[in-house]
Amino acid sequence: MSMRISDRAATIALFLALGGCGQATSDPFGAADAEKVECRIGTATAFERDCVIEQANGPDGLVLTLRHPDGGFRRLLVMKDGSGVTAADGAEPAMVSLERDRTILVTIGGDGYRLPATIKPAAAR
Repeated sequence: MSMRISDRAATIALFLALGGCGQATSDPFGAADAEKVECRIGTATAFERDCVIEQANGPDGLVLTLRHPDGGFRRLLVMKDGSGVTAADGAEPAMVSLERDRTILVTIGGDGYRLPATIKPAAAR
C-alpha cells in the first residue's frame, strides 16, 4: 500500500544516482563508500544523516534498503511510473510526501526518511 505522489502538473521520481545527494562515509555493513540519508527512527525527534541506503535490482524493479544505525532496516520499491516509492515488504504502508526542494519524506510506522527526488513535468512521464 502506498500514497501516490502526483498531480496534473508534475510527478516525483527518485534519483537513481544517489551518489551526489548524500554523504559518502565508511559503513559498518562493509561498503567502502556507503551512501547515507537523513532519517528519524522510532522515538527520535530530530533527523540525523546516519541511515545507509543501498540499491538493488529485484524482480519487481529497483529496491532501496534503508539500514538503521541499530541494525534494523526498511525496504522500499521504487515505482516504475515515477510516482515515488512503496513498502517492499512488511505490513506497514509507506507514506510519501514532498518535503522540500528535491526531497521526499517517506514515513513507515514511526520511522521517517528524507530521500533525494526530482520533479518531472507530467508530459515527460
